[in-house]
Amino acid sequence: MRLRWLMWVLWPAFLMGGAATATVFSVVDPGDLTFFGHQVEASREAVYTIGFLVAWLFCALSSGLTLYTMPTKLEETDELE
Repeated sequence: MRLRWLMWVLWPAFLMGGAATATVFSVVDPGDLTFFGHQVEASREAVYTIGFLVAWLFCALSSGLTLYTMPTKLEETDELE
């Protein structure tokens, strides 16, 4: 069951992380990024990779939180009574 839970969280997060990365980097040039006033000294591929991983992490946290807050079968039967 735990592997199925991971699939429910990580696969949609992977898809949305890819969509979010494509959306952000279609507008933002990785060569123009600055953090706290300093130019980012990394290759474009590194910036794309880090951006994707951060987007995937946030989407996975969102999906995981949604799955965590879903009512269980025990809670559903308690509400019906």
